[in-house]
Amino acid sequence: MGRGLYPHCMVLAISKNIYSGRLVLLKRAAAVEPTLTSTPPSTDTSSVALADSPTVSINHYGTVRGNRSSYINSVYNFKGIPYAGAPTGAYRWKHPPHPAVWNDTRDATTFSPACPQPGVANYSEDCLYLNVWTPDNATLNDYYADPSGGAGVLPYPNATIYPVYVWIYGGRFAGGASSDPLYDGAGLAAKGVVVITMNYRLGALGFLAHPELSANSSSGTSGNYGLVDQQASLHWTIENCAAFGGDPTRITIGGQPAGAASVIEHLNSPLADGLFTQAIAESGVRYPSDPLVGSLAESYRQLSEAEAQGTAYIESLNVSSINEARDLPVEAFLSSGMMSDTTYVGTVFENNSNYMEPPLFRPVLDGYVLPATYASLLASGNHSIVPVLTGNNKDESGASPDPGLNVSSYTSTSELDFGSVGLADEYFALYPAGNTSASANNASNAFYRDQSRTGTWLWANEYVSGSQNFFANGNFTTYTYYWTHAPPNQTRGAYHMSEINYAFNNLYATDSPWTAEDYAIAEMSSYWANYIRSENPNGKGLATWPANSASSAVTMELGDAFEVVEVANSSNIAFMKEWFSKWPVY
Repeated sequence: MGRGLYPHCMVLAISKNIYSGRLVLLKRAAAVEPTLTSTPPSTDTSSVALADSPTVSINHYGTVRGNRSSYINSVYNFKGIPYAGAPTGAYRWKHPPHPAVWNDTRDATTFSPACPQPGVANYSEDCLYLNVWTPDNATLNDYYADPSGGAGVLPYPNATIYPVYVWIYGGRFAGGASSDPLYDGAGLAAKGVVVITMNYRLGALGFLAHPELSANSSSGTSGNYGLVDQQASLHWTIENCAAFGGDPTRITIGGQPAGAASVIEHLNSPLADGLFTQAIAESGVRYPSDPLVGSLAESYRQLSEAEAQGTAYIESLNVSSINEARDLPVEAFLSSGMMSDTTYVGTVFENNSNYMEPPLFRPVLDGYVLPATYASLLASGNHSIVPVLTGNNKDESGASPDPGLNVSSYTSTSELDFGSVGLADEYFALYPAGNTSASANNASNAFYRDQSRTGTWLWANEYVSGSQNFFANGNFTTYTYYWTHAPPNQTRGAYHMSEINYAFNNLYATDSPWTAEDYAIAEMSSYWANYIRSENPNGKGLATWPANSASSAVTMELGDAFEVVEVANSSNIAFMKEWFSKWPVY
């Protein structure tokens, strides 16, 4: 993969002046819908008009004009700002170019089109844009050019320096867009955070590997263009966030679940080193030898395998070279955007519906963007060493309110899965089928929930241990959670993605029939805002969330309760370690 036009930049050397503004903490006991207000506007109509249409000058590029959030009046938003040029023509399957300079003030009040993907009408290959939400008391344009000669800008001493949260959407690397209302950033911005969301290339356009592409790149690799787009947006953020009142020394990256996988991949990528200071991975990490990894966005392909798949794919388009493929209309790549891999074909998991085949086009272990396996980097600490907050949802990754099993189907599937590695007797002793469909379903759910919580706890333990191997005296804190609340008017329970509205504090952005309880639970967003601000989720009015510890198998329940709970009992944790040891590692 060629190195393109976004070189690795040095971290801006700015002292960390932690913002100490007051958070409006909503008490869950009150169980009332919060009313979000702003400072009364000036009676000067000209200044009101100016305040409602704020402009920001982006160094080297041009000026953008945003507006107030339509949801929260005390927040400005700027949408559709280019962080890179169009990855079209010769730039299809290359690092993206810099955006073009513009002369007139650019309207930044509407989202850009999504990146090309199946099932979306408004898309464009020219899609590498981002969006910014910032408190309306941020000191916009209060910056100066980095005197060291870098591309970035630095805030003046009296400027606001709000912490920055860069969100990466999910969608199995085949779908998703930063314009999704689920990711509206006004709710977190109202708590004193600059929120940035971005688009990145998807499917074959974002993750095609091919021998021709590898041979014509300076790295000798190909396949991770979507990840490189995300890293380009992080370069833009660290270089320009001060113009929006943000602090380039406090940048948190976050995402769910392909977004969470991306977060982990940026932790491991030397190309992202220094571009962020902490991370949030929602439904994010699995233990590297958890066999379910292959089903999830965190899976990846070896370069040789991905190149062979890419060769077959290009041939299926009736072209014989990458140059010919670059001449095809973008629609040629959409019908195959959800092509599946064959990870589980021929394995004991082939007939277990919880082991879903991953999309064909996903990240590549190329030795460049992704240098080595998760397991090796986790053990050695040879990765970006930053605080991490991560967790799982109650009804995902194999668990659901109604798995649809009976005693026979549960027993036969479990005998195959666990008997294949000599663990069937031990498994059934811990997760017995019982005599009814209800007991079989409960046993299945108990296993998958234990697997998720235990795997995340073990990952966090090894992350800290490996980091301390790399920096013996370091303090590398992790926080883990377990989300348990089922949003209203649905039957999927605390399903995959169900925590996002609450963590973003943006229940307003979707049309679910939210209750007073939901608005109270959404105060969990203060944990997120606190963590983004200070590397610690705890704060006034919130139940204490302990840091993860290898000596204490507990995690923080969020949702139906806010309290510390067991990861699993000791026998189940011991079994899970043995289960994980039977499988190859990612």
